Amino acid sequence: MSYMSLAYIGLLVQILFIWVEQQKKYVPAVALKGTASLFFVVLGFLGLSIATLPSFAKVVVAGLVFGLIGDVCLNLRFVLEKAGQKIFLGGILAFLIGHILYLVALVPLAAKLWVWLISGVLVAAALLYWILTSVEAEKAFKIFGVVYIGAVVLMTAVSVGVYVTRHTSGSLLYMLGAILFTASDVILIFNTFTKDGKAWMRPANLTLYYLGQLFIALSIQAM
Repeated sequence: MSYMSLAYIGLLVQILFIWVEQQKKYVPAVALKGTASLFFVVLGFLGLSIATLPSFAKVVVAGLVFGLIGDVCLNLRFVLEKAGQKIFLGGILAFLIGHILYLVALVPLAAKLWVWLISGVLVAAALLYWILTSVEAEKAFKIFGVVYIGAVVLMTAVSVGVYVTRHTSGSLLYMLGAILFTASDVILIFNTFTKDGKAWMRPANLTLYYLGQLFIALSIQAM
């Protein structure tokens, strides 16, 4: 089976997962979500085997594994409702670790790193101001949100810097993946913590997220 065939199959499983979750069949949804996430982890390991930058690839693959853990946790909260809040925070923590790993992998590759870090901080501050003045959530969620969004936006800003530096197909895929990931997280926050959530937001959040992870996994071999 070809490398890209795995990506397409993973995307189809993700679409099936979204459909099943919309039917509120949460137990099979968890299994499908874990399976879909396993595909981008497998793609990461396959990319690692042919990567021209093994040190970069190893850290990104570790980030993908934490993404899988986060995926399972975020959907398991619908099955184990009594522990839902703790499971949700555990999932966000797993994603945060993944984003930090993605950022660590990028840092050695970006020229003028300080420019992109400062840009990321400024964008994160503006985005957080917008979010925190719009959402209603407990203090623990807001603290997690500040740290999490800060890490996501910093990672995205540095990914832009890496693309500007390298201009490879891998750096382009990584940058696009990071941007999709950021858009997905913003939609997730507004859908979860505001009264303005719409029916389209959950499928959009899940689709953008999965495409983001796929692009990051596919970037490994071409960075």
